[in-house]
Amino acid sequence: MKNIIKIFISLSVVFSMFSCSDDFLDKPNPNQLGEGSFYANEKQVTQAIMGVYGQLQNITSDQWLYSEMITDNTTVHFDEGNRGNAPNIESFEYWQYNSGTGRMYDLYRDSYNALGNINLTLSKLEEADIDAVAKTQFEGELRFFRAYYYFLLTQYFGDVVLVTEPLNDPSAAFELERSPISAVYDQIESDLAIAIAALPHPNAVDASDLGRVTKGAALTLSGKIWLTRKDYVRAKADLDQVAALGYSILDNYADVFDPTNKNHNESIFEVQFQGGNDLGEESGFIYDFYPKFSNGEVTGFSGISGGGWNIPTLDIIAAYEEGDARKVISLSEGYTDINTSEFVAIPFIEKYHYEHSIQGRPDSNWPIYRYADVLLMLAETINEQSGPNTEAYGYLNKIRDRAGLDPLSGLSQDQFRTALLHERRIELAFENHRWFDLRRTMSATELVAFLNAHGASEKANQTTPRGSVGFSAGDYIFDTHEILFPIPNRERVVNPNLGQNDGY
Repeated sequence: MKNIIKIFISLSVVFSMFSCSDDFLDKPNPNQLGEGSFYANEKQVTQAIMGVYGQLQNITSDQWLYSEMITDNTTVHFDEGNRGNAPNIESFEYWQYNSGTGRMYDLYRDSYNALGNINLTLSKLEEADIDAVAKTQFEGELRFFRAYYYFLLTQYFGDVVLVTEPLNDPSAAFELERSPISAVYDQIESDLAIAIAALPHPNAVDASDLGRVTKGAALTLSGKIWLTRKDYVRAKADLDQVAALGYSILDNYADVFDPTNKNHNESIFEVQFQGGNDLGEESGFIYDFYPKFSNGEVTGFSGISGGGWNIPTLDIIAAYEEGDARKVISLSEGYTDINTSEFVAIPFIEKYHYEHSIQGRPDSNWPIYRYADVLLMLAETINEQSGPNTEAYGYLNKIRDRAGLDPLSGLSQDQFRTALLHERRIELAFENHRWFDLRRTMSATELVAFLNAHGASEKANQTTPRGSVGFSAGDYIFDTHEILFPIPNRERVVNPNLGQNDGY
């Protein structure tokens, strides 16, 4: 992992040859290494691929906004004295986002910038002077990432622009149209088939390469996609292969997130960060999650408060069963003010809250896929085909046993489905799974009713006080069209062919 971080730092240029925006109008840097003199050998291609890994850091660090805070899991630490983020970040919490929301554009732009780098590097592989074995792995990594980003884009935006080659003429971006999800899934399936065949077994990865994607990550992504598409037979086939690769859940839930225990045997793929130094690879996202006005009681650095985002809701706090060991590891219900010795009931995420030596330089990785997720998905594939059986209960209860909870039994198919969604919520809390889980397991009608009920509950019993500021008329009212995000206006200005999702 340290070798990977070093390559992140040494990478002086990341090529972004495609984005459906006006970024190409920026003048080129005359000191920047051009693509014509790059990608010639294994060292240079490795640097380019590490650039793709590096982009994942920034993109993942923002996913909580689109995958957690939009749901019933988290909310905002309301600040009546600073309403500057009301139309931007807070719009996801209150379901007031639209095609002009800045963070919506960031999500779209950053994803396509990453895809541009992936496509360019793939296009250069064939002619590069690289050992055949290394070239095969490089292609597997790049195709995994392309599949991963396109899966995210389809879940957020529905039909999306599908590009698999670099665009050397910027004007070509003005002519692109969105492809139907079915076509995007076909490309994802093709990329993952190559990735699964090309990527190494997790046990064959050298210690210096820990943190790079493996066959386990590609199979997990494939299984998750088939589960999303409700092809439970193919999902189970992929996930069974993951189970045969030698992963296991750790005995102690806290060890899963401990920054001194990275890339452990439950970890299938996690985003690599390195804190405790000034190299620029720290995992600063946890500072977004600390409460406002806490003045060091939570951060550990005097006078330093947090952003107040992604605050656990009262709803998820109440969802933990009595005796669930995961609760104190995942969240705190507040903190003690060292000046007044009074308890301040502002919840915050504990899962990535570890002491670190330099302010703003935490060291936690972010889990993308871990084996507990695979076990729960396996239980879901079985239940959705024929109801729960011994195998399905075994997967579910293995997760509950680690949490110190009694096993479940004797449930109907519907009851098992409900119990499983609950278990996924608690086990994977604050790991960016909740939004996709709700979308996958509920019809549009059910999801709208579910979220509106949560909104009404949050209005009636606010997780954090709003002071004298009342709710606006549209706050916490979720409409069917909001299940898909809008195509950002800035993209549609430069390319009207993109169209817009219904309702925006």
